[in-house]
Amino acid sequence: MDSQKEALQRIISTLANKNDEIQNFIDTLNQTLKGVQENSSNVLSELDEEFDSLYSILDEVKESMINSIKQEQARKSQELQSQLSQCNNALENSEELLEFATRSLDIKEPEEFSKAARQIKDRVTMASAFRLSLKPKVSDNMTHLMVDFSQERQMLRTLKFLPGLKFDSKYMNFRVRACNKAVAGEYSDPVTLETKALNFSLDNSSSHLNLRVEDACVEWDPTGGKGQENKMKGKENKGSVHVTSLKKHTRSGTPSPKRTSIGSRPPAVRGSRDRFTGESYTVLGDTAIESGQHYWEVKAQKDCKSYSVGVAYKTLGKFDQLGKTNSSWCIHVNNWLQNTFAAKHNNKVKALDVTVPERIGVFCDFDGGQLSFYDASSKQLLYSFKTKFTQPVLPGFMVWCGGLSLNTGMQVPSAVRTLQKTENGMTGSASSLNNVTQ
Repeated sequence: MDSQKEALQRIISTLANKNDEIQNFIDTLNQTLKGVQENSSNVLSELDEEFDSLYSILDEVKESMINSIKQEQARKSQELQSQLSQCNNALENSEELLEFATRSLDIKEPEEFSKAARQIKDRVTMASAFRLSLKPKVSDNMTHLMVDFSQERQMLRTLKFLPGLKFDSKYMNFRVRACNKAVAGEYSDPVTLETKALNFSLDNSSSHLNLRVEDACVEWDPTGGKGQENKMKGKENKGSVHVTSLKKHTRSGTPSPKRTSIGSRPPAVRGSRDRFTGESYTVLGDTAIESGQHYWEVKAQKDCKSYSVGVAYKTLGKFDQLGKTNSSWCIHVNNWLQNTFAAKHNNKVKALDVTVPERIGVFCDFDGGQLSFYDASSKQLLYSFKTKFTQPVLPGFMVWCGGLSLNTGMQVPSAVRTLQKTENGMTGSASSLNNVTQ
């Protein structure tokens, strides 16, 4: 009886605590809902103010252009009015002279006639009618003040007004104004646009059949290859590989644009190389790097047993594993049986005495021949290869028993640029791997 009573009291206490917890959560929800309503009203109000400021600028530009048009109208009108007045005076004098000359024809006295004729000749010589230019000083054409804002309208439609700036991205501020040969308006308020960087997807046409690949995600699938290999045998020209769609994790959240090579030469055509097979659980990026400095980040699933991140030449063989050839460079993480973290190139291994970060940043300086890996959060340098790339490289990834997600389209972080200047290839290089075998 007593034990049941104690148990019931514990239940009552638990229920009371749970009720208090739920009530507190309800209060939090109500407060959050109120905050959403208030903040939305504030944002809408600020939006109206921002657009009103844009309208004000446009009104100022319009007013300035109206004044310019009116000034041009007044100038031309004044010129034409002056010319018109001169012509009227000349015509009046000419008509008077014509009338005098006509009357002179009726004079019978020779001396008086001769005198009148000389007067008429002198007056004709001095008459303004014969000195006037009978061509308007100005035309009625006003097309030089006409405007065409079709390009500006198109530009405004394509502008991306950012709701907020993102860390490790670069932005460009600019102003616009309407102008032509006759007049220029006032500048608009500055507009901020994000500049783009290397944006690539994973090439599922050549990835290992045991990998499920989407644009920015790859996951190991132990059953994927068996079914596909059976389908492919004897049906190489008819079979197709089924790829399970995974959620994309690109930073921008927008569909990737058409893939192009970073440089002057065209990228490799998808499907133009053999599919990775055997124990090479590899997938490459679909955009070749031929010049410049580029940066991307990789995040592994928490339970991922083994994965590699790096770059490779397009010539990487279908049986080759990242870091085990002279055409690939990578860092490798192994969480199976024993935990290891190492840099690999040309089948040489350099153990790394650092903690494996949650996200790995990859910096590739193609022209400078440098491939560096960073803790994406702290920007701590993990390892750096110094080499000379003799052909275009592709981002490369290996994964076994787990998955990877990518962030591409990123600018090189300022902290990485600073570290590159100070490090200058002195911390860890490919040469340090030459004497260490796997």
